[in-house]
Order: sequence, then C-alpha cells, then structure tokens
Amino acid sequence: MRAMRLDHVSYAASPDGLGATADRLSTQLGERFVDGGVHPRFGTRNMVLPLTGGHYVELVSVLDHPASDKVPFGQAVRARSEAGGGWLGWVVSVDDITAVEERLERPAVQGNRHRPDGYDLRWKQIGVTGLQSDPQLPFLVMWEVPADHHPSVGASGAISLQALEIAGSPERVEAWLGESLTGPLGDVAVEWVAPHGQPGIIAAHLSTPTGVVRL
Repeated sequence: MRAMRLDHVSYAASPDGLGATADRLSTQLGERFVDGGVHPRFGTRNMVLPLTGGHYVELVSVLDHPASDKVPFGQAVRARSEAGGGWLGWVVSVDDITAVEERLERPAVQGNRHRPDGYDLRWKQIGVTGLQSDPQLPFLVMWEVPADHHPSVGASGAISLQALEIAGSPERVEAWLGESLTGPLGDVAVEWVAPHGQPGIIAAHLSTPTGVVRL
C-alpha cells in the first residue's frame, strides 16, 4: 500500500437533511448509502457509500450537539450545509501521521465514529482547519483499526471513483502534502480548474453500471 493515498471524498448534506440527500444521491448512482453512525467528538453523523479501490463517499451532517459548533469539522460541515450542501472536501490517508505532524508543526487530533453495530471506528486526523480556510486542501487521516473495518469494505464492485474536478492549484496542494500528487491520487484523474469563487471540489465522476455519473 502507498504511504499516502486518496481515502475518501466528503459531501455535506443539504438543508433538508441527511436522509433526503442520501435518497437523491442514491437515485443518481443506483446504489444505497449505508448508515455510518455518529462522530461524538465532532457533533456530526454520516452515511457511507463504499467504492472499489479502497475509496468511499462520505455523506455527512451536523447533529444538534454543542461539539458541532466548537470543533473545526463540525463547523465546516454546518457552514457547507447551510450554504446549500455539496462537496466538503477530500481526504488522504497516511501510514504514519507523526511525520505529518512534524512537517506541519501541529498535532493531530483523535477522531472516532460509533457505528450502528456498536464498533468504535478510530483514527487520527490533521488539517481540518486548512480545509476551512482553503477547501482545495485535503485533510489527512491515519486509521487505527484493522483494514477489514475500513469504510470502503463491503463495496459491491459496481461503483468506482474515476475523477475529481477541483478548483485550485496542484502546486499549492503538493506543497501542503509534501509530495507529488502522483502518489496520493493513484489512478484517480484530477482536472484542475482556476477558482472563480471558493476553491475546492467542484464535482466527482463515478463509474456506475449505467455509465459515468458526475456529481
């Protein structure tokens, strides 16, 4: 496995809620999202669509919980949902987050999600404040669970992430990651677009049994 790789893409629910947003996206893609559970530290919850290639789509919304107003991830989700919902950001996984902490000179924070089956999914993450100020930048995670509990497990094999359209600068992102994008993105193509508003993900192209869907 590559030391740094694209892990997942995150989509904030529209103002009508997580369930309604999941229904719309599931209709477009032809496959249902599954309940992912609650992020107690962030005041959010998610639904997940496992993809081939070890990727997944996270659909996330805020809870009526104080943490959603206090921690950066909850703040970012709330702001994006209140703006109408849509792509929140992309996430890169690393094998050793200590090296990232040293390079960025900041500590990672603990993350966890209580799944409906009772399993406590745990990881460390860094860079969500960067996501808030410059959404073209991915944040980074290091999983602290066995590979068979990664959220991509259970993919039907029918849907894969083919490409991303990102408003931003590859040079800016490479400087943030500390390496060429060839490693983290692998076989996921990226079309870089000069930002004419807020930078970040404009669209994702997903291959489905009925053709490529642009979300």
